[in-house]
Amino acid sequence: MDMSVSGGGSFFSRLLSRRRFTAVSHFFVMDWASVWVDIVLGLLIAGALAAWVPDSFWNAFFLTSHPTLAKIEGPLVGPLVSIVSFVCSVGNVPLAAVLWRGGISFGGVVSFIFADLIILPILDIYRKYYGWKVMGYILVTFYITMAAAGYVVEFLFEALRLIPQNRTVVAITEGVQWNYTSILNIIFLVLAAILVVRFIRTGGVPMLKMMGKPAHEMHMNH
Repeated sequence: MDMSVSGGGSFFSRLLSRRRFTAVSHFFVMDWASVWVDIVLGLLIAGALAAWVPDSFWNAFFLTSHPTLAKIEGPLVGPLVSIVSFVCSVGNVPLAAVLWRGGISFGGVVSFIFADLIILPILDIYRKYYGWKVMGYILVTFYITMAAAGYVVEFLFEALRLIPQNRTVVAITEGVQWNYTSILNIIFLVLAAILVVRFIRTGGVPMLKMMGKPAHEMHMNH
């Protein structure tokens, strides 16, 4: 299943060759097959929180009536919200927009985004590879690092007056709009369709079915 391609020539000559274009199509589909669940769950969770949780709850939770306490609390609770929401790096930006609109500090948003490395599914991976004790050390180390990064960014951006003042951000748009984003979406949807067709025609489907199987089963099938 190694799709790496070596060889000389210019970038475009290598990219457009049949073998290399096949490799690109396989990497494209395999990557999407690996993360599509996280993307869907991330958008669903962000949408649910934006629609069902009132801003008054977030305002109280993030201590917006006490600006100084809010700056202290934000980087500490940001990673905790990330852990329980288990939204990884491909889905946490919409949820970060929801939290920002709800009143979390700028440093809290930063620590929340950094905390995609300690969400529950990844912590389970750490546990399986390294055991409970090492996983605990990883969790504590990452949490302290992410909270510290939130404080540093908060105070640095505040000193430089770079923290945005507008909190009325839209986490998820209400409808389709015709603009430059729509044009780019159409272009890349066409490109994605071409890559998927190439993937299917070059034997990618059997490889895709093997992705979820244990290593020993893949070896036996081979």
